[in-house]
Amino acid sequence: MKLIKLLFVSLFFSLLPLQAKAETKLPDTYAFTRGVEAYQEGKNQDALDWLNKEISEHPDNGYAYIYISALRYGNDEYGKALSAINQAIKKLPKKDKEYTAVAYGTRAGIYLTMEDTISALRDYDMAVKLEPKNKKHYDRRAQVYFEQGKYNLADADYQQMITLDPGDVMGYMGIGRNSKEQGHYDDALERFNYVIKMEPDYDSGYSFRAECYIAQKKYSEALDDIIKALSISGDRKAYYLLVTMNDEALPLIKAKLQVQANKNPNEAEWFYYLGQVYERNNRQRDAISFYEQAHSRDANAAFMERISNCYYDLGEYESALDYIDRAIYMDNSDYDFVMMKGNIYNEMGRYPQAIAELDKYIEKYPDSFFGYYRRGWFKDEANDIDGAVEDYTMAITLEPRYAYAYCGRGRFYYEQGKKDLAKADFEKVIELDTVPDPGSSCAHYAFFYLDKKDKAIEFMDSLIAKNEDRAGSYYDAACLYSIMDEKDKAIDYLKQAFEQGYRRLAHTYADHDLDNIRELPEYKALLDKYSKEEIVIEDIKSQDDISDYNTETVEVPFTKEGGVTKVKCTINGLPLHFVFDTGAADVTMSMVEANFMLKNDYIKPTDIVGYARYVDANGDISEGTIVNLRTVNFGGLELENVRASMVRNQKAPLLLGQSVLGRLGKIEIDNPGMKFVITHKVTK
Repeated sequence: MKLIKLLFVSLFFSLLPLQAKAETKLPDTYAFTRGVEAYQEGKNQDALDWLNKEISEHPDNGYAYIYISALRYGNDEYGKALSAINQAIKKLPKKDKEYTAVAYGTRAGIYLTMEDTISALRDYDMAVKLEPKNKKHYDRRAQVYFEQGKYNLADADYQQMITLDPGDVMGYMGIGRNSKEQGHYDDALERFNYVIKMEPDYDSGYSFRAECYIAQKKYSEALDDIIKALSISGDRKAYYLLVTMNDEALPLIKAKLQVQANKNPNEAEWFYYLGQVYERNNRQRDAISFYEQAHSRDANAAFMERISNCYYDLGEYESALDYIDRAIYMDNSDYDFVMMKGNIYNEMGRYPQAIAELDKYIEKYPDSFFGYYRRGWFKDEANDIDGAVEDYTMAITLEPRYAYAYCGRGRFYYEQGKKDLAKADFEKVIELDTVPDPGSSCAHYAFFYLDKKDKAIEFMDSLIAKNEDRAGSYYDAACLYSIMDEKDKAIDYLKQAFEQGYRRLAHTYADHDLDNIRELPEYKALLDKYSKEEIVIEDIKSQDDISDYNTETVEVPFTKEGGVTKVKCTINGLPLHFVFDTGAADVTMSMVEANFMLKNDYIKPTDIVGYARYVDANGDISEGTIVNLRTVNFGGLELENVRASMVRNQKAPLLLGQSVLGRLGKIEIDNPGMKFVITHKVTK
């Protein structure tokens, strides 16, 4: 919903004319002017107060109603947003076709949010009629046609955009996308080729063309385009195509990404992409290696989280816990890390800690249905039946379309003998979960509890056939056959799950679905075998840690100046005093220090690797130069190749951020002693 709101606001501003036509005279009343200013500054409540005041003083100001509609929409007040825009259409001057078209386009956006495409299309038709030379109205209408599969109508609108402005690539992109969706890949490629010739730095041209190449199994050409799009902007579509490409392209993916990593040894993203590709292909240890290389170049909490996830998949929960703690230390604002920590505790069988982490998550996001669902799951495994039912019910209240919550609650009702309540929940599961989808389907359980055994098996077989991750599907099949009391099949599927790499042993021990096979010798033998294997893995890892590393502690003094903490740090041999800032991503310097270092050879021209935009604590954006610092010495600990940003603000402080702090090890702050205590590993 937040994304839809952002799209609506974007649409609203894009529809507003950059400059009113000469014949359009906007109101210049005090309240209206202040309201528009507040809106543009993001002060929404102030804007609403001023605009309501304007309406009370000038009830026929249709322009004010347009802004009120956008504000009401942002507050989820869709009825009031619709009422306001209706008033705008009624009260705008008839001769002002420009703003009346804006109003119709705005109302169309509201209708789309309410899933009323008929009314939305009617309003876009009116906007086009009022402003036939405005490309944006055709673009919005074409998108609706595209989503409805009416490609001919969408093509007509995109062609009209080209007619109005032959230099605008969006019309060509739209026709190319329509051709791609219909499987006309050569036609689509022709359009995307033209787009790229017109705008060589337009990332979507490459990512959409790559999608066509993938459909034609031209993986080399596709990868070249994906890498180009990623190089331009980190294009999300290109990233998705990269990590979901067919397995037969894997050797080519590895080779081309490794070439990029070799060409750009100081850029973390290519190592990260390699990690993602290996992780997707269940090569977690290789993925960990690449994530560590990415982190060594640009310390980032996301890399720590991915390493944690890899160890989680491997069943090495202590390591997973260690790395998710590092991620949280680096970025304690990302509560997805807290959710992950709860999942790790749950897999370790440490249910009180798992529930405590989800308590934090829910406190932060009290309207998150998934937070309640996961906490309900943890309470389920901790045998807190009443607590689990309460959380599942809360999840259903917040998101009535989530099948798993009904399934979890229905099972408890079934076991409590509340047959009618259980039946209602399981029927709801089947109503919602109609298409077998690995990772998100649970209808097979509902079919069983509704005495539709054949349907349950059919649904389960479909899930196994569709799922590339057979380990998870085989485990689900083991659970299904266990509750069906078909013990031999349950054991067989559990064995296959373990053979395919399933290692969620704590969950296996606690999972009530396996209660019917838990006392069988075959079950105990399987768990004993794989439990010992995991112990061996952890023992080997521990021995490696002990034999290969020593733990050392370093104390670094700091001072307090004006409420900030400062420390000494040597950059490329130049001693400087930095503000210790755990919230900063990079080492940050102003251009004063940067220019001094460049002129005195502390920074070389070859150290400059790119540009980016940074947001400071005041919300101001500064465009900065990205520099690779060859050496950073902090408290006697020396790091190589550290990312830093040179901010153009001359008064910017010297900040020591996570690109250094995240690579040092565990940092404790001793305020009375005015020192940092850093614990880190060193090779023997």
